[in-house]
Amino acid sequence: MSQTSTLPTLETSAMIECLSDLIKIPSVTGSSAEGRAQHWFAERLRANGLETDLWQIDLAEVTSAQNFPGMQAPREEAWGLVGTWGGNTGPVLILNGHIDVVPPGDLSQWTSGDPFSGRVSEGKVFGRGACDMKAGLICNLFALKAIQDAGLKLKGKVMIQSVVGEEDGGLGTFATLRRGFKGDAAIITEPTELSVIPACAGALTFRLHLKGLSIHASVRRSGVSTIEKFWTIWRELEALESRRNQNASPLMSRFSPPYALSVGTMQAGNWPSSVPDELTCEGRLGVALGEAPEDARREFEEAMSRVCQSDDWLRQHPVRVEWFGGQFASGQIGADDPLVRLVCDTHKQLHGDSPMVHGAPYGSDLRLMTAANIPTLHYGPGSVKHAHAPNEFVPVSDMVATAQTLVQIILQFCGVDD
Repeated sequence: MSQTSTLPTLETSAMIECLSDLIKIPSVTGSSAEGRAQHWFAERLRANGLETDLWQIDLAEVTSAQNFPGMQAPREEAWGLVGTWGGNTGPVLILNGHIDVVPPGDLSQWTSGDPFSGRVSEGKVFGRGACDMKAGLICNLFALKAIQDAGLKLKGKVMIQSVVGEEDGGLGTFATLRRGFKGDAAIITEPTELSVIPACAGALTFRLHLKGLSIHASVRRSGVSTIEKFWTIWRELEALESRRNQNASPLMSRFSPPYALSVGTMQAGNWPSSVPDELTCEGRLGVALGEAPEDARREFEEAMSRVCQSDDWLRQHPVRVEWFGGQFASGQIGADDPLVRLVCDTHKQLHGDSPMVHGAPYGSDLRLMTAANIPTLHYGPGSVKHAHAPNEFVPVSDMVATAQTLVQIILQFCGVDD
């Protein structure tokens, strides 16, 4: 698996045009455009000579599986897609990426223009999904294309996996693994700013239900406001987050906190002049590296039980905890894993600097791969700071650097067939 001396040429302009076209398909998680984007990408795989499997995922069968990772967005259908190219005498390298994107949010904040325009300007490609993570998916395709165009043959195989449902739990990668598409190592080209990420924290989605006592607002002290009671809960959530972030892994030292606990939605009451007697809030609980999700749930539920015991009303009307949606376990490989060394060494040789190696504070499909005993890391273009944000973009220079690195990694890992 020696490194070749000449780097196959990337079709940079075609790569950027392809990304722009893909961004124009608004493949929001759970929407019909998810499937439309998969069919579009399947045509690109076939055009490049990849053996392509595009299949409709049996949602009833997959979602009833014992280890199904959860799903938040309702779906009537979902599509899996894998393209494979190479020989049969070497190892198999998976290049994985998700084609689904989050909704664009408040359109007035998109000063860069239409979120699904795929606009190219000043060395950047703009649009929802530009960095998270359609750019990485396109880099996978064009890195392999550069090798094909150079007339090189591989001993092993490259397996390009395009998956749906990553944003809400991991449906696509889960179904792809169940279909038998596994390899000897995997690179997920999530936005890392060209850092190497061998470890991802987990995230569990929760819902809290509080009960109060409604009464006319003019005599509010005779009732029990769930908003006021939630303040007691909120303080315990803050304390729990602090406790859970003590002695975090050194891989997570760049984040504060590395395992965030946050509340994202809240709904209370049903009339302005009534004391609210119901409150529902939803949030996410960060899961530490190496921590079992069931242990994180238990600690959370015990904290809610303790705080309810400290309050006369909550003791009689305890908070109800519900777990739903995506349930992301943590996942990791060692920082000295051969795959980490390969990516770091290749990046340094090509680009002159050693990439940073650190963990990530969010859940990803990495944990599904490592749970299947596939060494996996993140390495890709763009910054997570721009993911899920208005004016999302990816630098073209990041895409070129990522694709160049992937070319050499493929050649080294899979081997060149003479």
